Amino acid sequence: MDLLHSWGVDLAIHLQTRYSRYEGLFSLASAVADLHTTFFCLFPVWFYMRKDTGVRLIWVAVIGDWLNLVLKWVLSGERPYWWVHETQFYGAGKAPSLQQFPITCETGPGSPSGHAMGVAGVWYVMVSALLSIAKEKQCPLLLYRLFQIGLWALMVLVVLIVCMSRVFMAAHFPHQVITGVITGIVVAGIVSKKKWIYSASMNKYLLITLFLAFFAIGFYLLLKIVGVDLLWTLDKAQKWCIRSEWIHLDTTPFASLLRNMGSLFGLGLGLHSALYSGIKKNTNAAFKMGCIMISLFLLQFLDGWTFSSDNHVTFYILSFGKSAFALLIPTTLVPWALYRMCKGIKLDKNL
Repeated sequence: MDLLHSWGVDLAIHLQTRYSRYEGLFSLASAVADLHTTFFCLFPVWFYMRKDTGVRLIWVAVIGDWLNLVLKWVLSGERPYWWVHETQFYGAGKAPSLQQFPITCETGPGSPSGHAMGVAGVWYVMVSALLSIAKEKQCPLLLYRLFQIGLWALMVLVVLIVCMSRVFMAAHFPHQVITGVITGIVVAGIVSKKKWIYSASMNKYLLITLFLAFFAIGFYLLLKIVGVDLLWTLDKAQKWCIRSEWIHLDTTPFASLLRNMGSLFGLGLGLHSALYSGIKKNTNAAFKMGCIMISLFLLQFLDGWTFSSDNHVTFYILSFGKSAFALLIPTTLVPWALYRMCKGIKLDKNL
């Protein structure tokens, strides 16, 4: 593996040297590729454009990120920014010098890349949905083929930029982002074929949320009992990150797990809320657009709510609650409030 890692470091140095002027683009690509974008930006739009796609986005994101967590623990992959300091591969020679950036110092294992896995899965769902819409609109065959080629080419370009950004940032080796892309597409393809996710009951949402959470925690405890420390990467991040403020608790495996479980639970609550069932038949385009705009505004406001990581238990609980509430806003709270406002305005006009 050391030889493979050394090739990855060489590529990272080449990117940092040759494409240093694109640092801003790579930083943006990594930020947008985070699943936070799916939960806080993409979901509200797709939920009102095409509800089944919005639901599928959340399931693919949650299952994919949960699998990413388990695979990270199993594979225990290194990250470039600490590997160059600890490897014996270079012997007595000087180890390569890798630049670090504010988003370099992630604290979990490196393989597979969660960003690459997430962006591949999410884009697979969105491109598939757009092609499905084009078919339903009976788009002419030639135009459809051009549209199909263009969308898949755009997806390849976006995924490539994200993969390059993760290597450029010294957060991942090339083989880790490739593994992430392949795994993300496989997960998206499998989950997209499961029709029951569109009609899952609240009990099923609850049971699956609990199963995924307890499986991950149980797996962690089992490996800890047999002497495997799954938090070994946190020490490496703290040791080799050049600035302590670049190390964030929300990049730890358990923070990711709690956020995803909160998102899935929040989706279930939203879809099965009595408030949602009262307004879900409203298909007015202006109403939907209003819901999208208000939801995006409120979610950006919610996103600005941060909390201290001094107490880990409190931090994880609040992360779960924030993620669940973020899904309740577009699925239930905003449409219910807007529906009541519109109904009140109509009543006033009639009077």
